[in-house]
Amino acid sequence: MPTTEPRREGLAAAAPTIPVSRNVWIALRLFNLYRLIVAGLFTLLGSLARLPPAFGDFNQQTLASIAGSYLFGAIVLQIAIERQVLPFFAMRNLLVSLDVAALVLIMHASGGPSGGYGVLLVVAIAGACLISAPRASVAFAALASIAVLVETAIGHGTQAFGQDSYTQAGLLGVALFATALLSSILATQVRRSEQLAAERALAIAQLSRLNEYVVQRMRSGIMVLDDALRVVLCNAAARRMLGVGGEHELDDALREAFLRWRQRGENRKSPLKLVTGEEVIVSFSRLGEDSRGDALVFLEDAAEIQQRAQQIKLASLGRLTVSIAHEIRNPLGAISQAGQLLEEDTTLSAGNARLAHLVVEQSGRVNDIIKNVLTLGRRQPSAAESFALGEHVQQFAARFCERHDLAPTALCVDCDRADLQVRMDPGHLEQVLWNLCDNALKHGEPQAERAPLITLRCGLQTESARPWLDVEDSGPGMTDEVAQQIFEPFFSGAQGGTGLGLYLSRELCEANQASLSLLTHDATGSCFRILFAHPDRQLLSA
Repeated sequence: MPTTEPRREGLAAAAPTIPVSRNVWIALRLFNLYRLIVAGLFTLLGSLARLPPAFGDFNQQTLASIAGSYLFGAIVLQIAIERQVLPFFAMRNLLVSLDVAALVLIMHASGGPSGGYGVLLVVAIAGACLISAPRASVAFAALASIAVLVETAIGHGTQAFGQDSYTQAGLLGVALFATALLSSILATQVRRSEQLAAERALAIAQLSRLNEYVVQRMRSGIMVLDDALRVVLCNAAARRMLGVGGEHELDDALREAFLRWRQRGENRKSPLKLVTGEEVIVSFSRLGEDSRGDALVFLEDAAEIQQRAQQIKLASLGRLTVSIAHEIRNPLGAISQAGQLLEEDTTLSAGNARLAHLVVEQSGRVNDIIKNVLTLGRRQPSAAESFALGEHVQQFAARFCERHDLAPTALCVDCDRADLQVRMDPGHLEQVLWNLCDNALKHGEPQAERAPLITLRCGLQTESARPWLDVEDSGPGMTDEVAQQIFEPFFSGAQGGTGLGLYLSRELCEANQASLSLLTHDATGSCFRILFAHPDRQLLSA
C-alpha cells in the first residue's frame, strides 16, 4: 500500500481536468434547461399522440411513460443543481447517465436507430463534452455507443428491428465519437483562451492599479483635461497645489495658460502663481496624435525646484566662501592685533589713538561679516520636522526676552490656534526669528501708546491651508526704496550692520520651502511674514 499511493496521486495529478468555477455551473444549468424542454416536449406530444409518423413506428404508451420519467428526473436534478447538493463532476455524470438511459429508451420505443431520435443523443453528448476533460468525453461517447448497440441487439433479438439497424447503430456510434472528440477539442481551446484572457485581465488590472498608485504618489502634479477643459484625472499632488476637492475646479491662471498652449503651442517655463498662492511650473502635452482630445498637464512645484537650486547654489557658495574667508581672516587677524597694540601705546597722540581705535573697530566689523558668510556657506541641509508653532514661538519669546533683559510684555505672542502645525527645521526657524527680532529691537522705537516692542502673530491661510508667522515692530517703518533692497546681501539700513541678516533669513526659509517677505512698512512699523510650506508636504533632505 505505501508504494502504490504516490503512484495513484501522480496519475491523478497528470490527468487533464477542468477548473470548477461559477461558469461551469452556469453551463450545467443551461444544459439541464435544454433537457427540461426536450423531456417536456416529448411528454406533451406523447400524451397527445401527436408525434409525426415520419420518425418511424413508436409505442405511444411506452414513449409517454419514458418521457414523463425523463422530465421528472430533469426537474429533480435542476433543483439539485440550484442547491449544489453534489459536487460538479458527480452532478454532470448523473445528467449524462440520465440522458443516455432516457434517450436510448425513447429510441427503442420509436423504432430504434432508424427512427431519427439518435440525433438528440448526439446533442446531449456534445453538451456534456463541452464541460468535460478529453478522457471523460471519450468515456461518455463510449457509454452512449454501447447503450445504442445493446438497445439495437435487444430490438433485433425480439425481431422489432430489421437487419439494417446494426448499420444505423454503427453510424450513430461513429457520430457520437466524432462529436465527442470535436467538442472536447473545441472546449479545450475555449478554456485555454478563457484562462489566457483571465490572466491578461488580471495583469492589466494589476498594471492599472500600479499605474494609479504611482501617479497618485508622484510629487509632481498630473492632470488630464478633455477638450472642454473638464478634469478627467487629477492626482493628490495636483489637488494639493490647486486646492481643489472632489469637484476638480480648474484654476483661472491654469485655464489661461492652457488656452495659450492650445492656440499658440506655448509651454510657459516661468513660475505660474495660482489663486491658492502656490507657484507652479506648468507644461502641457497631448495624449494622442490628434490635435484635439485629452491633454496631459504637468505641475511642478516651483518651491521644490527652487529648493534644489538653492541647495546647489549654497553648496557652491559654501566652498567658495570658506576658502575666501580663511584667506581674509589671516591678514585681518594681524591687522586687528596690530591695532590693539597701537591702542595700548601710551605715547600715541590723540589723533593717532583715534585712528588705532578705528582700525580695531572696523576689523571687528569685517570679522562679523566673515562669520556671517561662513555661517551661510557651512549651513547644514534642513532637517525638517513637524511641531506646534504656538508652543515654539512662546518658548522663543521667553528666551529672547531673557537674553536681551526685556520685560515679558515687550514681546507679545498672538497665536490662538494651539493645534497649528508647521513643517520646518526648528534650528533654522530659531535663527530666522532671532534675526528678525534683533532687527525689530534695533530699528523699532517704542511709542507711548504701544506697550509691546515686538509682536509675533501666527495664523493659517484659508485658500492653501499654509501656516504663517508675522513679526511686527513698533518703529517708524522704511521707505519704498529701502524696502526694495532690504533682502539684498550686504545692504544695511543701520550703521555698522553687515547686511546679511535678512538675506540669510530668506535663504533659510527657502531651504525649507517657506518664504520670507516684507508685508507692510508704513509709519506705524514694519511687518515681516514667514509663509510656511503645507504641513503635509515632504521637504527635500539633501
